[in-house]
Amino acid sequence: MRICIVGAGAIGAFLGAALARGGADVTLIARGPHLRAMQANGLRLIEGGQEQVVAVRATDNPAEAGPQDHVIITLKAHSVPAMVDAMQPLLGPATAVVTAINGLPWWYFYGLDGAFENKRLDSVDPGGRQWDGLGPERVIGCVVYPACEVVEPGVVKHIEGDRFTLGEPSGQRTERVQALSRAMIAGGLKAPVRTRIRDDIWVKLWGNLAFNPISALTHATLDVIATDPGTRAVARAMMVEAQAIGERLGVRFGIDVDQRIAGAESVGAHRTSMLQDLTQGRPMEIDALVTSVQEVGRMVGQPTPTIDLVLALVRQRAAVAEAERT
Repeated sequence: MRICIVGAGAIGAFLGAALARGGADVTLIARGPHLRAMQANGLRLIEGGQEQVVAVRATDNPAEAGPQDHVIITLKAHSVPAMVDAMQPLLGPATAVVTAINGLPWWYFYGLDGAFENKRLDSVDPGGRQWDGLGPERVIGCVVYPACEVVEPGVVKHIEGDRFTLGEPSGQRTERVQALSRAMIAGGLKAPVRTRIRDDIWVKLWGNLAFNPISALTHATLDVIATDPGTRAVARAMMVEAQAIGERLGVRFGIDVDQRIAGAESVGAHRTSMLQDLTQGRPMEIDALVTSVQEVGRMVGQPTPTIDLVLALVRQRAAVAEAERT
């Protein structure tokens, strides 16, 4: 099986290493010092205090890889539209595109029964570049649970988690999604195939929507946000608004809001990805995690006063950070 990972940073490189161990023919698309280090020395993966070197094929030019069976995108959501043209050489007639990305995906309404079937999300796919350039019919959904970090170029530390939940937008257990699941399992990962992948997307987004922007505004870790009465109340209000939106679209939340908050608290003193991006001078995933929920709220007629307020604040924080960098 030929698999290309587009955006082989921490999660992408970890996933690529597992797939290679399981016997897949893997190509990593990366850039900069991280790419050069992997090309020169292989990928150094640290797991459980042990380091192993995984020989990988790595490049910054997707055309070198050629058509693939599966293309797994592990870029930040806002980085994907600019890569659509470069990814075209990876796409053969039967290539599946796996969106291992946080937030509401651009294909969310593809084939979804109801008034919003095939509705496009401007907040995550401006101008429909992904819809038109990648094609929703190629998509396999993926919810990413592991936590990893690039500790130095070419060196990835696996912190926790080994589950990548997969699912077709249609809910069918197609051969292509089951083949990918088998390849992940062969590499030592958990890769369940769900018939309702949108439910899994919302449960993860539920927490990210609230905890990420609050952390960027306060610089607090998950355990603090979840236990401080003030920030917990703000997070909970955002999550209640989001749940009402999801349920209007037919989403089933398998846990309640307080259980989801407790789950975040149990992670401990973790700095969210949005806070890490802010402190390291990188763009934050505001649109994928927050603006998209606001957009869908407007579509279904669900008020989002707390989400609106926090979104306005975190957008301003991002603008100030950008001004400070320039």
